[in-house]
Amino acid sequence: MIEATGLTKRYGDKTAVDGLTFTVRPGRVTGFLGPNGAGKSTTMRLVLGLDTPTSGRVTVGGRPYPALSAPLRTVGSLLDAKGVHGGRSAYDHLAGLAAGNRIPRRRVEEVLESVGLPPDTARKRVKGFSLGMGQRLGIAAALLGDPEVLILDEPVNGLDTEGIRWIRELMRSLAAEGRTVFLSSHLMSEMELTADHLIVIGKGRLMADTTMRAFIESHSGAHTLVRSPQPEELRALLEAAGARVHVTPRGGWRVEGPDAGTIGDLAREHGLALHELTPAHASLEEVYTALAQDEAEYRTEAAR
Repeated sequence: MIEATGLTKRYGDKTAVDGLTFTVRPGRVTGFLGPNGAGKSTTMRLVLGLDTPTSGRVTVGGRPYPALSAPLRTVGSLLDAKGVHGGRSAYDHLAGLAAGNRIPRRRVEEVLESVGLPPDTARKRVKGFSLGMGQRLGIAAALLGDPEVLILDEPVNGLDTEGIRWIRELMRSLAAEGRTVFLSSHLMSEMELTADHLIVIGKGRLMADTTMRAFIESHSGAHTLVRSPQPEELRALLEAAGARVHVTPRGGWRVEGPDAGTIGDLAREHGLALHELTPAHASLEEVYTALAQDEAEYRTEAAR
């Protein structure tokens, strides 16, 4: 478990993290969201003892990270997959970590196999690795001590479709074992498939701490997806009834206002056929973008 209480970090007159209080619980994947400059990386560094809080505190398993007797056995982390000496092989990098943390050498082979780095690849120098291979090595290092807590920043960066699916299944399986999984990513579609719970920050402050489902439902109005072989007649009918109707990429209508039952009854009364009538909510990406827009440090002209 990770617990932050009044966690604050200032750099001169800039406040990067502003009084954060949250708990990352075991047994679920907790997504960590926020626009660039929101304080996500600083928060993760504070958890891992890489920075010292200006005020407040954060603990892992009830203890500050620097007080852990065997950190890699308690917390596995991936903040920067490039933070490996390029002249070393993947195997030697992990073997050095294992030796320094009293982890059996056999564990090196186990994690290399689990992340899909075969022996011939693992013996090559890291400087020749692709971005995706570097990510796999970083995840192997995070798993090396078989930790109860995992903190991963953008773990799918550079991975192909198969690799992204593998990460998703790995995170969910680790959480199912009762581990604490804290995951940051800008890939909203993947986060929606992976995370059970969300912690959202903006400008260093807590914006949301809730389940994925509650976050989406509470920040997006319900709508209904409708398709009909008589689209224009249906649109005119719905708008006359006060609905807000927008075209969808699939050629149907996104209808806001009346619920699915009301739409179905209205179509039946006027003899209009329906090929789809699906109650829906906005995606995580849509909800997050709308919520975080005013909290972003940098925005494009289109978002202003």
